[in-house]
Amino acid sequence: MITHLLDTSIYSQRLRRHPHQKTVQRWSELGNASLAISSICEAEVLFGLEKKASVRLWAEYEHYLKNQLVVLPLDRKVIETYARIKAGTLRAGLSIGEFDLLIGATALANNLKVATLNTKDFSKIPNLVIEDWS
Repeated sequence: MITHLLDTSIYSQRLRRHPHQKTVQRWSELGNASLAISSICEAEVLFGLEKKASVRLWAEYEHYLKNQLVVLPLDRKVIETYARIKAGTLRAGLSIGEFDLLIGATALANNLKVATLNTKDFSKIPNLVIEDWS
């Protein structure tokens, strides 16, 4: 059963030469079957790989990440959740990056916790359960 949605700060750790050890440990404890990513997160990682054009990074991606986790789409429920969150945060005068809003909406729409190293922005999203893996 999927319980956690990884944000990009967590998902990309497997590509780092020296990944954050607590993050790697928590990922191992939960196992891939408990984890998912948003299509936004996958897009961010693929963009970074294309931009850097590193043979090493592409090999790491193929080995550790590609097709390992469920990729949740931006379906109707996610989009409606996003619209509600964005309108509420704007009314409250809060600024949150679009990708973080979409990742947070994906977690809320699918009743998942967000695993992140970036609690600052995600903490602005009402009712979102956040797990800090730092």
